[in-house]
Amino acid sequence: MNKLFFLAVILFLNANIKAQQSTGFSIEEKKDKKEVEILFNNKLLTAYCYYDSSRKPVLFPVNTVDGITVTRSYPFKTVSGERTDHPHHTGIWLNYESVNGLDFWNNSTAIEIAKRNQYGTIVHQKIINKKTKGNTASLTATAIWIRSDNKILLHELTTFNFSVNKNDFIIDRITTLTAADTTVIFKDVKDGMFAIRVARELELPSKEKSSFIDDKGNITNVPPSGADVTGMYYGSTGLKGDSVWSSKGNWVMLTGKKDGKEITIGIIDHPMNVGYPTYWHARGYGLFAANPLGRKVFSNGKEELNFSLQPGKSVTFRYRVIIHSGNFLTSDVMDKQAVNFGKIK
Repeated sequence: MNKLFFLAVILFLNANIKAQQSTGFSIEEKKDKKEVEILFNNKLLTAYCYYDSSRKPVLFPVNTVDGITVTRSYPFKTVSGERTDHPHHTGIWLNYESVNGLDFWNNSTAIEIAKRNQYGTIVHQKIINKKTKGNTASLTATAIWIRSDNKILLHELTTFNFSVNKNDFIIDRITTLTAADTTVIFKDVKDGMFAIRVARELELPSKEKSSFIDDKGNITNVPPSGADVTGMYYGSTGLKGDSVWSSKGNWVMLTGKKDGKEITIGIIDHPMNVGYPTYWHARGYGLFAANPLGRKVFSNGKEELNFSLQPGKSVTFRYRVIIHSGNFLTSDVMDKQAVNFGKIK
């Protein structure tokens, strides 16, 4: 009888230990896959990925707390019915189209070898810190922005702060860029800077077939959407839909339905960022980006900002992403989130 009681106690304690281990955030680094997985209650929320093919570190995939993937899978995975345009749109990322004349934004494995000297690459260096505590976690990594000849233009230090609050998965990205031994100029251009490419279902409905040509002559054909495409943009200034593109504001949210659930993705600018409030490069086909440094194209030539960093000088960019499942978030909720985020230095 004593043995049975003792065994029951051991089993009870083991069950409690396992339950505690499965509660809250955990971080698993998988160097062989070049991934750092961010899990909540043992379920993947996202992963910090530094694949050679991505030409930059990204968060991929990005899931809701209840397991719905909100990011497009291409080019890392093939999903039936999903668009295969813009191979450089991968997960959540931060880079820019013109840095000392080099295109970091459009770089991908689709670029011809003969043209690769026109592009820049962000190369992950190391994970320097990772912490978890209940419903919060943080990951800090370093990277370098390099030319095709491996000349370093920028040193990057990025911290991701993750948190879960009920049905909200919140990602705060704080990135400090420091110029190496040369002046770095971010030319005023359209494509940048902090972005997510969303799943097909979260795009804005469109019956039009479109083609996009970047400044290197690469053509991307975009087909019409189907009935399952349900997205809609809402800006902090009251604009909605395609009108959000080229607008200024401290936040934009994208709503839509996927896997039978209502999804909201919100991106919030920070008052300390250069160019605040940012212009929004929010496209109906699924690109959702804040571009604080591109002013000319969005303002029809009324503004221009060619931002520069002298050698050894730094600039920090701060952004919040809210991934919500359940009833669509309201403008009031986004306003409160923006106020709270603005208090973080």
